This record gives sequence, structure tokens and C-alpha cells, in this order.
Amino acid sequence: MSRTIKVILAVIFVLLMTFSAISVFQDLGKRLKIDVTDHKLYTLSAGTRSILAKLNQPIKFKLYYAKTAAMKGPDQIKYFNNYYEFVKALLEEYVAASKGMVALEIIDPRPFSDDEMGAARSGLKRFPITDEENFFFGLVVQTQFGAEKTIPFFSPDRQNFVEYDISSLVDTAVSRQKKNIGVLSTLAVMGETSDYMAQMMLMQGQEPKMAWTIIEHLKQKYEVKGIPADTNEINDIDVLLVIHPKNLPVQTLFAIDQFVLKGGRTIICVDPFCAADRQQNQIEAMMQPDKASQASNLNKLLNTWGLDMPELTFAGDRKLSPGTPGAANRESEKIIGYLNLTPPACFNRDSVITAQLNSVRVWFAGVLNVIDSPNDVGPVERTPLIMTTAKGNTFKASSPYDLQMLDASALMKNFSDGAKPVVMGYLLTGKFKSSFPDGILAVSDSQAQDANKPKSKTRIMGLTQATGNCAVAVFSDVDFITDSLAYYRNPLFGNIVVGDNSALLMNTIDDLSGSTDLISIRSRGNFRRPFTVVDRIEEKAEAETADEVAKLNAEITGFEDELKTLVNSANEKEKQVIGNSLARKTKDLELKKLKARQQLRQVKMQKRQRIEALGNELRAFNMLAAPVVILLIAVVLGIKRSAMKRHYISHASDA
Repeated sequence: MSRTIKVILAVIFVLLMTFSAISVFQDLGKRLKIDVTDHKLYTLSAGTRSILAKLNQPIKFKLYYAKTAAMKGPDQIKYFNNYYEFVKALLEEYVAASKGMVALEIIDPRPFSDDEMGAARSGLKRFPITDEENFFFGLVVQTQFGAEKTIPFFSPDRQNFVEYDISSLVDTAVSRQKKNIGVLSTLAVMGETSDYMAQMMLMQGQEPKMAWTIIEHLKQKYEVKGIPADTNEINDIDVLLVIHPKNLPVQTLFAIDQFVLKGGRTIICVDPFCAADRQQNQIEAMMQPDKASQASNLNKLLNTWGLDMPELTFAGDRKLSPGTPGAANRESEKIIGYLNLTPPACFNRDSVITAQLNSVRVWFAGVLNVIDSPNDVGPVERTPLIMTTAKGNTFKASSPYDLQMLDASALMKNFSDGAKPVVMGYLLTGKFKSSFPDGILAVSDSQAQDANKPKSKTRIMGLTQATGNCAVAVFSDVDFITDSLAYYRNPLFGNIVVGDNSALLMNTIDDLSGSTDLISIRSRGNFRRPFTVVDRIEEKAEAETADEVAKLNAEITGFEDELKTLVNSANEKEKQVIGNSLARKTKDLELKKLKARQQLRQVKMQKRQRIEALGNELRAFNMLAAPVVILLIAVVLGIKRSAMKRHYISHASDA
């Protein structure tokens, strides 16, 4: 075999080995990955992995992204190309972690195709780009039994919660049963549920009490049922909504306690001064205004979980008080206890419950303080949800009568700013202890049904601690979900949503009605990393030109005002003189404008040169980094080989 043939064969074998190695490493690379991003953007949360591990049926992800249409669209559409790559990589992590239970199909819906019809049929949002091209970017989750859930559009403002949204789809797709919501309240939030009572009220000329609008909205999505305020047991519901628990009997407190310890999700709305309570009990309030309490409290349970709401203590914030419309010929009056919570300071942006809220109004909300908890089962995590700004503070009332005879100006005058936010809502998660470790004394059901037997109390025992994770959301206001704050009464269309009051409760129920694993999913960082150095260069350049631009604009405005004054005050004989003066001043102004534009162009050119220089440096670094590393490795290996060679020669000469 000639030398030439040997060389050719060697080259062929080297190429085959190279391509084989590339193929092998590509396959290994899909399984062996390292997430080096700051916020671990491509690492699934433990909650998501737990949800995937519990899958009992295979599911399919259909990721619709109109990539071809995006390449033809404007810059606003092309931006989604990077976001699409991020979502696709995250979905691939779902597939890798599911152990074969999740399949991923990526679809580019072309015009007039079956894929485009499928996207529209699934309810994905369509954005026309041209007469034929439409932009889609959504996800469809399908189970083998025909259940289908969708994310109609991957909106950029939900990027931090994209893992939560996807995992929520998986969690709800495999559990098709409608969630049950139980409402326990001392207020008539459910309306007059008895047809007999409603008819009796109509016969007496009274209007039957209607359910709160928030309850009607809940009924559109969930199965909602009322729970008596004197109940002994709470069963067969997924989420318990406790509204204004005023003077609840001990057996009801015990029932709530046991429901929570068994893993039941609970939302509690307490209030140190509930306006809705006064409206319901107007006769009592008028007869004994100094004794009529409008407060509800659940500290018996809250203290065990590490929270406390002090009596007649409220959250205030001058910056958040919007003022109320005054009467005729009167100015709007600010009430320190009436707050309009707004982002970013008032909402926890790392919680899916509050991340996208924009406006929540509260009326004399209480204060939730963190206290030492006797809980020794495990750590209880307390996540703040809503709060005042850093200037918020607390204020106290000596009695309910002080608030019933409200003196807004006095409250505002006596209020002093604080130095840290006042929290009005918490999400509590962890393993809780019972608030009734020794049980309770109560009359048994058999004795209660027999009126002839003497009543004797027996001790009822229950769980002393939770075996699994519990989840409870606590809000120190009830009025925020009433019709007066959460809705606006329209004569034609009925109650219309105002702000995000109802969204806050809906988001909380949506979050808690999912599995424990879903609640534990963290918010993700932003996959778009800002160029901070470039931003600083641009900010500095803009700051350098801001004073000059403002000065020039001020000169122009002043000069135009001067010209108007001259023209308006001139008579016919002076117009020719003024006209010549106007021509000279106009020419001077044009020269000033030209000079200013030149200066601005010079500054912008310097800014652009600095940005391009930075880009060239980064490009050079990226291009030279790999060769430099390889060169260093070669130098080290060369030095090591030379040392070994000298060592071998010295030993050989000694021999």
C-alpha cells in the first residue's frame, strides 16, 4: 500500500472519528447539562419535578410558535425569537425530567394549514402580521383521555412565572374535577340561600339579601357552598374561605384548625374594623354605638402560625391615601385608613399571587405582625403579599366609636410616617402545630339531638400536628372584597370590576387550589440580561446633553414669547421695523439651532463610539478566549513533557 493511500485512509478515519465524537457528545449533551445562569433559569423547581414524578398518564406538549412569520414581522415580533428559545429549552427540561411521560411537539403554524386551524381551535391568540401571516406563541397540553389546557399566549410580563404557568397546566390537566370552595362567614356573603326565607322577605315587602358579587364570580369557576359559622366539622372541600370570623364558637375554631392540619387550603380575611359588618347590623350599631363591635379576630389560630393582628390597630400611609370625593363645594378628603395599594412597593413581585396586580384598595386594614411561634414541627415560611410603602406606619383607635364617628382630618394630623412597610397579607406554608393540642370540650352529636337528656361535655381530640405541608393565606381586611370597594355599580351592566381587589382573591384561590408542589414553585429570574455597562454609557451621555437641550428649549420658548409680545403690541407704522427685527432674530435662532444640533450630534457620535468600542472589546475577547486557553494548555503540556524528557534522560545516563 502506497504512502498516499495510507494518508488518505488516515484522513478518512480521522474525519469519521471526529463526526462520530460530535454525534456522541451531542447526544450526551442533551442529558448532561450545567445551568450556569445567575437565577438557574433552566433548572426546574423541586415542585415541578414532584408534579412530573406523580404523573399517572402520558401527556403531550404542543408548542405553537410562528417562527417563519416572526422573521417577516416587525422588531416587536422578532423579539419573541429569543423568548421562544428560552421557553423551548425549559419545555425540553420538562421532557427530560418526566422519564418518558411528557412528549414535546414544536409546531410552526403556516397560513391555511391544519396546524393553524389547530392553534385557532385550541384558543391560542392570533396576531395578524400580513394579509396571510398570523403570529402564534402559545402552548397546548393534552392528556391521553382528551383533557386539554392551554396558555393562549406567552406574554413577556409573565416571563418570571412561565414555569408556574406550565406546571399549573400539567397539574390541572391530569385532575379534571372542578374544585370545591367552602365559604364560612358571619356576614351574609352567600345571600339568602333559602327560597322560603326569600319568599317570606318578599311578602313582608323586604328585598332578599343577594350574594356578594365576588361569590357570584367564584361560582362561575368553582363549586361554592356555604359552611355554617357554628360548624363542628369541615369536609369535602378543596379550599376554605373564611370571611370576617367574628366571635366564632370554639368548635368552629377547632374545625378550621383540623382542616388546615389535614392539608386543607385556607384563606382567612380578618378585620379590626369591618364597614360591611356595620351595614349588616345597623340597628345594633345605632342602639349601642360604643359597644357594637365591627371586628373579627382569629388570633387563637394565627398565633400558633406565628402571626398576630392587634386590636384597633391599622395600617396607614400618606403616599397611598387617594382621598374620597367630597360633598358639594367641598374638597376631596384624605383618610389615612383608606389606602390604594400600587406597585412596585405594595406587592410582592416574587409571588404569583401579587406579581401582576396594579391597584388594590383597602379600608382600615389591620396589621399582621410576625411573632415567635410555638411551632416545632418544622419551619413555617411567611411570605408577605401586600404591604404599605416604606413610609407606612400603624395608628390606633381608642374604641370603635372613634372610627364610627370618623374625623379624617384628626387622624391624618396625628399620623406620623414610619421607616418600614406595614404588612397586611401573608402566605404561610410549612408543617403547622394544632392550636388545640389537648382537644376541646364539646357536646356530642347524639346528646345534641336528644333534647330530653342532660347535656354533658366530652373531650374531642384531633390531630396535634400536620403530617404534610399546610398552606394558609391571611389578609387583615374584609372590605377589599365587598361590592363597595371591588366593584362599581353600573345602571345598565350591573357590577363592574374596579381595580384588582377581586383579582387578589381569585389569584390566591387559584394558587392554593393547586397542589402543594405547585405552591412551592419559585418565580424565575429574567432571561433577558441587561447590558448594564452600555446602559451606563447611554445614561451618562443623555445626562451630559440634558442640560444643554433644556437650556436651548428655554431660550427658544422665551424668544417666541418675546416675538408674540412685540407683534401684539405693534401698530401699523412699527410693523416694518419689527419685521426686520424679526428676520434678524429668526436668523440668529436658526444659527443657534444649527450649532446645538452639531453639538448634540458630536455627543451622540462619542456615545456611539464608546458603545462600539465596548462591543469590539467583547467580540475580541470571545474570539480570543478559546485559542488562548488552548495555547495555555499546550504550553503547560509542553513544559511538562520537556521536564519528563529531561528526567528520563538523567535516569538513563545514571544507568
